Order: sequence, then C-alpha cells, then structure tokens
Amino acid sequence: MKSAQTDYSMMKLGKKTPVHDPRTLNFADYLHHDLLPLVPQKHMYAGNIAPDSWGMMGNHNINNCTCAAAGHLIMEWTDDNGNMVTLADQDIINLYSTITGYDPATGQNDTGADEKLTLNYWRNNGVSGHKILAYIALEPKNHHHVKQAVYLFGGCMIGLNLPFSAQMQNIWSVLPGGPVGDGLPGTWGGHAMAVIGYDHEGLTAVTWGEAKKMTWSFYETYFEEAYAIISTDFVGKKAAPNGFKLAELKADLQKINS
Repeated sequence: MKSAQTDYSMMKLGKKTPVHDPRTLNFADYLHHDLLPLVPQKHMYAGNIAPDSWGMMGNHNINNCTCAAAGHLIMEWTDDNGNMVTLADQDIINLYSTITGYDPATGQNDTGADEKLTLNYWRNNGVSGHKILAYIALEPKNHHHVKQAVYLFGGCMIGLNLPFSAQMQNIWSVLPGGPVGDGLPGTWGGHAMAVIGYDHEGLTAVTWGEAKKMTWSFYETYFEEAYAIISTDFVGKKAAPNGFKLAELKADLQKINS
C-alpha cells in the first residue's frame, strides 16, 4: 500500500538568495586526494537520535531555517561524540533574532536569513556556547564533495531553491516532466537544511523535525549553495582527517579576519 503523502505547504522556509563573497574559502583547495581516507558509498550519522526527537526549532512558525539547520547539526555532532545536546527552540529563535532583527513579540522582520550571515555569526560568536572553526564552500552540485563533507566532518549545510512540487513529496525528486510548472526552482522558495547522510540514491537531510530524503537529481536541479562545516563538537575528540589541510585552513582564516 502506498504511504500517505505529507503536506508541507504550511511549513516555513527562510533561506535568502546566496550572497557572493570572494573571501569565501573553497573546499577543493584543502583536499590532498592521495592522503584522504576512502569515502564509503553510503554513510549515515545520528543513529542514536529518535526520528521524532529532532524538533522543529521554530521553523514551522518562522522563517529561521538557517538557524534550525545549525541546531540540528549541533545535535548530530554531539550525539556522535556520545553526549547529545539539544538546544531549546528559544535558543534558535534568539539566534535568528540576533542576526536578522526578528521580533518574536510582534512577528516583524521575519524575512529569513542568508546562510553566510548565519555561518559567520556561528563562527564568530557561537550558538549557546557551540562555535564552529570554519565553513568552506562546496563545488556546485559535486556529489563527491558532499559525501566527503558528510563523512569527514559529520554533515554539511545545503541551500536549495525549492519548487511547489516538493510540498507534497515524501521523497523529494524531480517531476517526470522536469523542472517546469510546479517543478520550477523557486516556486516555493529558498530553504536551508542539515545533511546527515547519503547513499547511491541521494541525500538525507534534517528539516522540520524529521530526516528527509532527496534524490541526487533533486539536489542538482534545485542546488543554490552548500558548505562543509568544521566544528569542535565533531572533530574535537578526533584527529583531523589525513589529507585535509586543517592547519593551512586555519592560517587562511586568520588572514581573512586580520
């Protein structure tokens, strides 16, 4: 029996159009392919997180998807290190208010945020005590980069320009007729989410309190941006992966911040 489709039409989005910044570092520049560990064909994190425990983190009511994605990544990273931290929805809403001027009392300025704005604040100030070391742009639509970012660093953040057709799909896929009509990119809007796994069919991302699958074709068709994120919540108890130039990355970050 075919399972009932979920209607996501009432859910909020909130990712703004990507902002180009020439200072953004590129993932490919920090890979030494001869030394990197072999990336498996499939991998999934968050094995200890119950399907119903991710939480909406406010994204069912307000356009704070970039901040909710940060909260979900913190959950997954800390779970992998054996001491899962679930931030309160209010912590995520406070983050959104700080970076956008959103007023929870009146609902004003609920206009969403761009991913770089969220990531820069996260790196410089932290989210409830959880800072990231760096974020690095993945090459557009590059499957292997996504796999490496997920496997080596416990996930990544992606931004898609979603179509209306995604509102009624349990597994996000491109319509048989292609990206036209209700399948046109952006007919629904921009959305950020945390990727926690992949296999030969596609990606698994967390959004609106659940793990959501999408095909590789869907990712390619609606891609806008993607970032590997290096956090001490994940790598703090691990050695840096062989073949990843972490020291060089830190030095380049110092140049940007100087």
